[in-house]
Amino acid sequence: MIHEETERAVEALLFAAAGPLSAADLARRLPEGAEVGKALAALKAHYAGRGVVLDIVADKWQFRTAIDLSYLMIEEREEPRKLSKAALETLAIIAYHQPVTRAEIETVRGVGLSRGTLDVLHELNLIKLRGRRRSPGRPVTYGTTEAFLEQFSLPSLADLPGASEMRAAGLLDLNVPSDFFVPDPSGTKAVEDPLTIEELEQPEFHQDFFEFEEDKP
Repeated sequence: MIHEETERAVEALLFAAAGPLSAADLARRLPEGAEVGKALAALKAHYAGRGVVLDIVADKWQFRTAIDLSYLMIEEREEPRKLSKAALETLAIIAYHQPVTRAEIETVRGVGLSRGTLDVLHELNLIKLRGRRRSPGRPVTYGTTEAFLEQFSLPSLADLPGASEMRAAGLLDLNVPSDFFVPDPSGTKAVEDPLTIEELEQPEFHQDFFEFEEDKP
C-alpha cells in the first residue's frame, strides 16, 4: 500500500476500534509490507493540538479527547435515591427508638439487618453513630441526624408523628391493639457513653453503598 492509503486505513481502524490497538493489531488487518509505524507517526503529528489526539498507552494506540478539553465532557446532575423498604423500616425504627443498637433494630423488625442497609442510611447522612451502650459487649448505638429532620421537615424529634397522627394519615391499621403506642425518642433512654474521636474518625461502615444483601430472616 502507498503511504497515504496506509495512513487512511490505520485512521479508520483506530476510529472504529472498541479499544486501543497495538501496531501488531493494525498490521494484521493491513496488506503485508504496510508501514504502520510511519502511518501512526504521521497521524499523531496531524492530530496534535486538535480536539481529538492520537495517544499511545501501554504500547497501544487510541484516539482520545484532548486533556485541556476534558471539562466539556463533564455533566453534573442530581439523581434522587429511592430507599428500599428495608432501609425505610430501619430508619423509622432508629428515629423512634434512638439511641438504638443493631440488635435492637433486628428485634423490632423481626429479621436480620443487612450491613448495606445501614451503609445507605449513613452515606445519605440520615443516621449517625451516637455512642456505646453501657451493657455487655458495649454495642454501638445509632441515632438520626439534623439532615434527617431537614429531609422530613421536622423542627425536632418531638415533632415525629404519634400513633393518632399516623392512623389519621392511613399509615396505621385502624384495628391495631388498644395498648399500641409509638415510642418517644425524646423520652428516657438507656445510658450510653459517647464515641471517642478515633471511633468517630473510623466508623464501622464499608463503602459499597449501591449493592447490598437482602434482609435475612
